Amino acid sequence: MPRLLSSDQIGAYRRDGFLSPVTVMSEREAAEYRARLEAVEAAWPDAMQGANRNNAHLNLKVLDELTHHPRILDAVEDLLGPDILVCGTVLFIKEPGDPGFVSWHQDAKYMGLEPYADATTIWLALSPATEESGCMRMSPGSHAAGMRDHEDTYLETNILTRGQSVYDVDEAAAVSTPLRPGQMSFHNLAVLHASSPNRSDDRRIGFAVQSYLKPTVRQTRGETFVQLARGTDPNRYLRHIGRPKTDMAAEDVAMREKVNALWSDVLYFGAEKRRNF
Repeated sequence: MPRLLSSDQIGAYRRDGFLSPVTVMSEREAAEYRARLEAVEAAWPDAMQGANRNNAHLNLKVLDELTHHPRILDAVEDLLGPDILVCGTVLFIKEPGDPGFVSWHQDAKYMGLEPYADATTIWLALSPATEESGCMRMSPGSHAAGMRDHEDTYLETNILTRGQSVYDVDEAAAVSTPLRPGQMSFHNLAVLHASSPNRSDDRRIGFAVQSYLKPTVRQTRGETFVQLARGTDPNRYLRHIGRPKTDMAAEDVAMREKVNALWSDVLYFGAEKRRNF
């Protein structure tokens, strides 16, 4: 029996390549996490800028707790099974009026994780994610067609690493995925998705676990560290690391920097240039 998702929800994820919304906590609990996150931003502003928004769960307790939140893992288990690894996380924060956007793309194109069908990404809202604030949009069923050609644009306002873009997407068939605080979406690593700038008067704060993996997944473009979130990892294809006990401990910050450097090598594999995120 599923732990959190219904059979219909699981079927919709398999069919469409995404599932939204899934409620994993109350708005009050989400507000408490937001307050803790913004307190960390105030205390260590440099720790939350540029590439430091990648894998901050390795040195910040609030993001570590979200990554290993029992209800999130219950939903992930319904899709991946009882053995779950955490590959990485990203904070996606769009300030009010920020022109930053995400072009149509597929995560699996650059992540080097195979088989990518044995992974899933969650995107958790800590503030309202609306069409006005730039919620994600999904292209239903696009994961079934495999990898598409992407163009690396490096456009300044495109918040993806390379500004990677797929152009021939049926916009009329796209589906917006608005979320209330405490709700999350799932998406397959091959589904086409995008988001627009934040035109609201509040921050759009999203926390993505990119991605949860089965132990069957290998890294094909370099080295990747993971955490064991639930169950066991009989294969040990990827290197294991632990969880932080306090905020910004020197050894945890050093580990995050090491993980981010290796992850940058993967994401920019074959690229003409790199950016600081």
